[in-house]
This record gives sequence, C-alpha cells and structure tokens, in this order.
Amino acid sequence: MTLRVGVVGGGQLARMMIAPAVELGIELRVLAEEPGMAASLAATAVGDYRDTDTVLAFARDVDVVTFDHEHVPHHVLTALVAAGIAVHPGPDALAVAQDKLVLRARMAELGAPQPEWAAVADTDQLQAFIDDHGGRAVVKTPRGGYDGKGVRVVSAGTEAADWFAALAEDARGGMLLVEELVDFSRELAQQVARTPSGMLRTYPVVETVQRNGVCAEVLAPAPRASAALAAAAEELGVAIAEGIGVTGMLAVELFETVDGRILVNELAMRPHNSGHWTQDGAVTSQFEQHLRAVLDLPLGDTAATRPWTAMINILGGPSDGSLDGRFEAAMTAHPAAKIHTYGKAPRPGRKVGHVNVAGNDLDDVVYEARAAASVFAD
Repeated sequence: MTLRVGVVGGGQLARMMIAPAVELGIELRVLAEEPGMAASLAATAVGDYRDTDTVLAFARDVDVVTFDHEHVPHHVLTALVAAGIAVHPGPDALAVAQDKLVLRARMAELGAPQPEWAAVADTDQLQAFIDDHGGRAVVKTPRGGYDGKGVRVVSAGTEAADWFAALAEDARGGMLLVEELVDFSRELAQQVARTPSGMLRTYPVVETVQRNGVCAEVLAPAPRASAALAAAAEELGVAIAEGIGVTGMLAVELFETVDGRILVNELAMRPHNSGHWTQDGAVTSQFEQHLRAVLDLPLGDTAATRPWTAMINILGGPSDGSLDGRFEAAMTAHPAAKIHTYGKAPRPGRKVGHVNVAGNDLDDVVYEARAAASVFAD
C-alpha cells in the first residue's frame, strides 16, 4: 500500500521533499498557501493553513501530516489530533518552536545551556535588563520571526517601543523576549532525526554563517570542531529531541562562545537550511530522513560521503528574474557544483536556491560553491 504524507506549506522545503518521496514510493501531497509556490509540483490543495476546516479536509486521507514551516496555529494542530490524524511533529513539540518564550522556558526546564533571558512587558523592564547585561541586549518578538525578522540589538528600552505598542493593541496581549548579547565566536547547528517510536539518528555538527540575519553559508562538518565539542552538540541535540518529543527532523541552532561553550539559540522542527548540504554530502538527505521519520520507517545512514561539503545560498537572484543562460554558465565553469533552485521570484535577500559542493579539501569546496552561486547574482 502506498504511504501518503501531507505537507502543510508550499515552500522550498516541501519542494525538496518531492524527489525523495518519489524514490521511496511515497505519495506526497501539499497544501499550498497560493498557486505557483515552490512546491506546486506536488500541490494537491490550495488554502489557508490557519483555517481548521481547510486543513482537516486536506488531511483526512493521508497517513501523516507534517510541515514546511512552524506557523500552523495550535488550535488547528489540536483539531487534527482530535480527529485521529497523525501529526508529526505534534502540537506540544511545535509549541516550543512557535514561541520563543516557550522555547526559553522549556530549555530551562531541560537544563539546556542558553543565553540569559527574560520576558519583558514594557520599556522599563527592557531597560532594566539592558542595564544588568552590559548596556546592550537582543530583543525578539516571540512569534513569527525568521531570517532576522523580529530581532533587534538594542541599547535602550525605547528602541522596542513600537513593538510594545503593537502588543498593547493586540487583544491577546503578550510580552517580548530579551536575551543577553552573547559573545560568540561562531554559530553551529546540530540536526537530529527522531521517529514516533523513538529511533534516533544524528548528523555531524555544522558551522553556519549568517549575513544580515539570513543563513548564507554552511560548512559540514564544522571546521576546527574538537571531538569534545562535536560530542557535546550531539548530546545536547538528542536530549532536546527526546525531552520535548520531537518527531521528524530537528535543527538545534547553537552559539559557540569565545570561551568554548555552546548555547542554544533557536530550534526548527522540520528540514532546515543548515541541513541542505545533506542532499549532496550525506548518505541520507535531511528531506528523505524527515519522510522516513514522520512515517516511523527505519532511519537512514547520516554519515558524510566526502570529508567536506559547502552549501552556499543563492540570495536575491538576478534582477531581471531570468535564469536563462546562468545554469549553463555555472555548470560549465563549476561541474562539481550541485545547483538547487526553488522556483521563486527573486527579490533582495530572498533565498531562491542554493549550491552544494562536496570534496576532499575545504578551501576548494568553499571556493567552487561560492563561485557557482555568484553566477546567479547580479
């Protein structure tokens, strides 16, 4: 019998699940927000993921529901579960990724290392935290932020006055999250796959490079990562996956501090930009692994196939919106590069694709991947 996976969200993550689903004989169905999205090849429905009836109608004849993003409201998720539909990851786990205040409280309960933080209700409380933490801090909107949105580095509480005003006008009310400004040397990411029956697989810890709040590059495995650091990241990722009951792929975004500690930054419970390298650098890609995990199938080998893989995001894309001739130019000049595009219209800073290069020399793969990605930029 053919297994059917329903993916809520029609973005590039759903798009990149299509090929492994075909290879595994899985029927992939996608609820897209609108026509023509990145995963339109598998879109079997178009509708509002915030509407319970729409999502229930989409989900009734699939074996499991999973997600391209974490924005599906909690009441929709619980309605799916109440209707007897398998949802992976489940509502309780997703709540941790959907709300950064819930995340920080849950990490504290698990004893996971993280930045000092507080929930603040007004500019005075924010100013008090700033004064207690060296005169600068990071303030975040608890919900909805991604790729640098909803995040500010501030030195005065009044710098978030507009966010507090918006919360005051919202009938739901709420607070902002403030965190210490971590003195970190680099950012890392640890990926873990977990099935409903508790099977686990981990990927090598990677280094991520952010530009303007957006992931620009990933190096796998993380260069200069000691065995102790790699083991600590893996142990932390597993503890979080088990502690909050994640099913599917989990990405734990980490800070490595200047004094050698690792701290939890954020979580993503789906395939993640930090794992795109696995498409061409690991035995089992994160997209195949996610499908295996949510269906409770045996998990695949996560070993790297080459010593190094570099992933470079294509950000913005050509200003004329045309890739004509650029594929051929990139392929001719960089035959080792694996080019993945998302079928998305270019605009400044938007992720429209990525390039992977795997090989034996770190400098070589980084150069080739950067050079191939640059062909698509103006």
